[in-house]
Amino acid sequence: MERVAFRTLGCKVNQYETEAMEKLFRDADYSIVPDEESADIYVINTCTVTNLSARKSRQFIRQSKKLNKDALIAVVGCYSQVAPDEIEAIKDIDVIIGTNNRGKIVELCEEAKNKDQTINIVRDRRTYKKYESIDIDNIESKTRAYIKIQDGCNQYCSYCIIPYARGGAIRSRGLDGIIPEVENLVEKGFKEIVLTGIHVASYGRDLSNTNLGQAIEKIGSIDGLERIRLSSIEPNLIDNAFMKSLVKTNKVCDHFHLSLQSGSNTILKRMNRKYTKEEYKTRVDLIRKYMPNAGITTDIIVGFPGETEEEFNQTLEFVKEIGFSRIHVFKYSPRKGTPAAKFENQINGNTKNKRSKTLIELGDKMTETFNQKFIDSNMEILYEVENNKESSILEGYTTNYIRVKTPLDKRFIGNIVNTHILNKKNGFLIGESRR
Repeated sequence: MERVAFRTLGCKVNQYETEAMEKLFRDADYSIVPDEESADIYVINTCTVTNLSARKSRQFIRQSKKLNKDALIAVVGCYSQVAPDEIEAIKDIDVIIGTNNRGKIVELCEEAKNKDQTINIVRDRRTYKKYESIDIDNIESKTRAYIKIQDGCNQYCSYCIIPYARGGAIRSRGLDGIIPEVENLVEKGFKEIVLTGIHVASYGRDLSNTNLGQAIEKIGSIDGLERIRLSSIEPNLIDNAFMKSLVKTNKVCDHFHLSLQSGSNTILKRMNRKYTKEEYKTRVDLIRKYMPNAGITTDIIVGFPGETEEEFNQTLEFVKEIGFSRIHVFKYSPRKGTPAAKFENQINGNTKNKRSKTLIELGDKMTETFNQKFIDSNMEILYEVENNKESSILEGYTTNYIRVKTPLDKRFIGNIVNTHILNKKNGFLIGESRR
């Protein structure tokens, strides 16, 4: 058996696509091995959302060749899509695939064994019109599975490279592909699925017979599935009809990763975001009307070109007003090919670092405040894995996405267990099982 190793950078969509490519190789009688081992083929699934992720992609390519100088190297994904010439300029690349045609990965690697030149099938992103059907049949975790339901983004935020990497055409996966995959994973013991994509909020816009709320209702009808979680969504998706459809299933987790990016309306406009902070607040209030204990997490960019101290302070005040359960803070990183990379008044690194530190500290306090509300209550925890650093501890998540630790009991792994919350510590809760 020839051996294949994967190295994956970036988002949950990339991780899903790696698992789908692993399945293709297993079906072709290849053996999947850890990425630090010597392999006959290395597949590097790249990311380009920041300069750092692109640099790490190049590092992974070079490191793989050092593990086995005779190995075949296949590079796929977002960095391949936006900079195929840069990839091809790296020595000893055998196969280059962008963000489409990953279903051909095995046959292209087979073909490359008999060729002396690089096979590059990256095509113009504007030709990507239909959802590429690649699926998974197993995941290392046995509790939570990520299911890709959508690809492409047509929002064109001024800072974001993703529409240029994934294509601007929305491509939604039909329910005839989603439902059997979820059923298969539930049969294998998964209790929770996470619906993910490049712009999940746009799911169904290219289909004539469904939207995201209707899709969730149908997925929720699958016997044995206990939890449905949404990955990052846009605020404008949230309305009464959508929230009613979520509540109707009785399986959707009360956790929403609702992208904000800035709490300043002037910055939001320059970012080409499609909402104001007032509209964002209305959506959060609506979520809490239907799900009072919902965890609201978000992403915020600091140091966007031209961001003044006043605009940053507006973000701080708005974050306090919302009361997030967790904040992910990113320092603005110019991406070549995006409008914002050419904006005047780029912010220096020291200012970005200072603002990032301030917002992270505020976010940590908010997490502690949110967690405090659940001390001395009973919560349903899906226990996932043993903590490697603390062999006597088990970890899991509440529906509203708070991490909980409890004394190890292997019977709990993969099960939802009623747990009494005793106290909190460093962003997580300490619980005691009532089972």
